[in-house]
Amino acid sequence: MLRIAVAQFNATVGDLTGNVERIIQCAVEAKARGAQVLLTPELALCGYPPEDLLLRPDFYRACNRALDDLASRVDGIAVIVGHPEEHHGRCYNAATVIENGRKIAVYRKIRLPNYEVFDEKRYFEAGTEACVVSLGGVRCGINICADIWEEGAAELARGEGAELLLVLNASPCHLEKHQQRAQVLGERVDATGIPAIYCNLVGGQDELVFDGASFALDARKQCCMRLPSFEEALGIVDFDAGHLYSEQLADELSVEAEAYQALVLGVRDYIGKTGFKGAIIGLSGGIDSALTLCVAVDALGADKVRAVMMPSPYTAQMSLDDSREMIRVLGVRYDEIAIAPAMEVYGAMLDPLFVGLPADTTEENIQARIRGNILMAISNKTGALVLTTGNKSEMAVGYCTLYGDMAGGFAVIKDVYKTLVYRLSRYRNTLSQGDPVIPENIIVRPPSAELKPDQTDQDSLPEYEVLDAIVRAYMEEDRSPREIIAADFKNL
Repeated sequence: MLRIAVAQFNATVGDLTGNVERIIQCAVEAKARGAQVLLTPELALCGYPPEDLLLRPDFYRACNRALDDLASRVDGIAVIVGHPEEHHGRCYNAATVIENGRKIAVYRKIRLPNYEVFDEKRYFEAGTEACVVSLGGVRCGINICADIWEEGAAELARGEGAELLLVLNASPCHLEKHQQRAQVLGERVDATGIPAIYCNLVGGQDELVFDGASFALDARKQCCMRLPSFEEALGIVDFDAGHLYSEQLADELSVEAEAYQALVLGVRDYIGKTGFKGAIIGLSGGIDSALTLCVAVDALGADKVRAVMMPSPYTAQMSLDDSREMIRVLGVRYDEIAIAPAMEVYGAMLDPLFVGLPADTTEENIQARIRGNILMAISNKTGALVLTTGNKSEMAVGYCTLYGDMAGGFAVIKDVYKTLVYRLSRYRNTLSQGDPVIPENIIVRPPSAELKPDQTDQDSLPEYEVLDAIVRAYMEEDRSPREIIAADFKNL
């Protein structure tokens, strides 16, 4: 029997020392649980994606030193570690097998993705050979991420006698992707007739979030291990006589839970890995800033979050009351700074230039930019990061203000449609033990930027159910304007 430990951990790009220490910790725990092999994620040694660090020769030298350090400090367990490799003047996305202080085998990724968020052909050469290594008497084939999304690499390993496929991955989250991964890995199991173990990275890196959710499929494509999403975990899988066994089978998440946990992890890691002292959110009394505030508090803790309400003459009393209620429930620092004085100064400065011209979005945008300046001033003074609150629906159609509500360091819900914002807000309220965190008024009232009297979003935009369907069709389904018009989304 061969016992494999699956190290689903949060690597930090460029932190070679920290990543080595984390792998060693996983190896110690795995060995204590009787594992003979530790499987790590793709490029675990340096973090993923390292992007243009991969264009620096010194980075490869540093990674090689870190790999040597790891090999010298791990004993009694084989470790399969992902790392960038420079070999005879060529650069590869590689995985090295370390055993008894020695590097006994190297696999070089064959399939290099070059679409969506991936740009691996910019940095790496494609490998050409299978890597099958005997570990504990079992012939294990190694693949890396995209290798399993097409036929070829896994089949090559099986042709070299592999009995078990071990796959290192850095697969970013998108909603319900775990089902797609299971289907794709199942196709490789079908094609090779051997079981497979899929180790995925977890954590946030800039705009990407990696969800973990590592799993294993037996030769019948049955899932026999699944690790939790969005958290570090060490999985244990036993391989015996061609079969996989494990006692770890985490529940799959609902779409709302998956999306919310992804947002929380993304904020926690962006602020944590960049070294900011906390977060600042401009509250408006609307649902977008309310959800963003909840995410920030769940990611960082209330003591590291500051909310600023900046009412104008057009801000409804309901917006103030609802914002104050959220603050009472969440317990974050709260400031109210009226922007009417600044609006008057801007008006006096610009009146000679605008004489005879009617008020329009110019005056509306000035309000947003005043607020942006206030938030950025507090950020500069305190070292906390401004989190912007624009959602995907608004951003896609330009219903936002440059240097205003777009001013900030991290756009938390930029990939969340407005209709999903509502669902996530209701979901977050189900997690509260006492009073709802997001007042019902915020969820049910017509959305408004409150930049002029009696304004609503639907003065300028279709209903969000219609708008989201159109944006999804154009951005995600690549449908043409002609096709979208023919689909008649207004009758949804």
